[in-house]
Amino acid sequence: MSEKIGGACDEVGSLGASGTAASRLLSTTNIWSDAPSPPPSPKPVPVLPPAPQPDVIAPAPVTIEVVSRAAPIATVQPRSNQWPPRRLSLALQGGGTFAAFTWGVLERLLEDPIEIDTISGASAGAVNAFLLASGLAEGGREAARSRLNRFWLRLMHEGSFRSLMLVGGFSPAGSSVAFGPTLRSGQFDPFDLDPLRQALSRDIDFSALRSARAPKLLIAATRIRDGHQQIFRNDALTADVALASTCPPLVHCAVEIDGEAYWDGGLGGNPPLLRLVQETTTSDVLLVQVTPTRDSYVPITLAAIDRRLDQIAANAALNAEIAAIAWAQSHAASSLRLTRIAAEDSIDGLAQRSSTDLGRGFIRLLHRSGRAAAERWLGQGATSNEAQRQSPVAEPALA
Repeated sequence: MSEKIGGACDEVGSLGASGTAASRLLSTTNIWSDAPSPPPSPKPVPVLPPAPQPDVIAPAPVTIEVVSRAAPIATVQPRSNQWPPRRLSLALQGGGTFAAFTWGVLERLLEDPIEIDTISGASAGAVNAFLLASGLAEGGREAARSRLNRFWLRLMHEGSFRSLMLVGGFSPAGSSVAFGPTLRSGQFDPFDLDPLRQALSRDIDFSALRSARAPKLLIAATRIRDGHQQIFRNDALTADVALASTCPPLVHCAVEIDGEAYWDGGLGGNPPLLRLVQETTTSDVLLVQVTPTRDSYVPITLAAIDRRLDQIAANAALNAEIAAIAWAQSHAASSLRLTRIAAEDSIDGLAQRSSTDLGRGFIRLLHRSGRAAAERWLGQGATSNEAQRQSPVAEPALA
């Protein structure tokens, strides 16, 4: 079974006309729940006849209890001044072949004795999360490193059209541009022969993810029925969940799980950060962001416009979640330290590159840059002036 990400937005309500801008942002950003926030209670209307009237139970005012949980105060360990941290939770963004950057980051982190507590991921970020967690559960750090390397090297050397489906490297708009309006999911893959199932079955024993040795996983998929994000945990993780989280809508058939149809998890939250912050038991969370946020060029061609729209859409929900966490940090004493490694800070012109590029040189550049970025992250304090000077976007200490 799976767990929905409901609860966060359900408990984020209106503070009335006097509410802050941040609280209004939380109450109107409805990407974490199964239903829209209820309307405010109507003002009582005086009744002239003296006869008793039936009690009208108005919707209970919705509180912002999520704020206190978004910054996990009671459950996490007190923040340590030690750097690098000894325990860490990871939020892994998806972005097609750009996720090879995350491969490099994880490979470098595995060389340090850092305990991984919880990992959230969507799309290609979910694939990296599966590989990392399954390796740690079955053989420790060396097994996790080996699985990541084997998967990405095979992807790089195959360099085929089918390989792109492994990492969800097609956007909805981009697929339309590439294949035209007449080719859709069922026509492209009528027999549902997705190579991802075969690839992951070679590298992952999904039953091992249910063991106590596996890090906690929060894998996102987008529920087609209402467009909301669904979170799958370790006890519900299967090859179908992996397929759902990496399912490009216009290329692959929707994936059905427990009677619900799903598309790519990156559509609703890439990666799911707020839920990770709510549930981690560590005081340190590292976000690995691979989709560029900045672009100095104004696109004019159809392909360039589509690429830029995809980048903006991929980061929109993430930016909203970061804003919610920042607001929570400013309104409650918290031990959380959220930091970020961004691929665009290490690779010039990444916004002009395609997330479907399977060129060996490009994949190796991403991997090498990820390793170097993780090395810098490990070697500096998150709040030092040097960290801010070297990587102003990569190290936004929110605490």
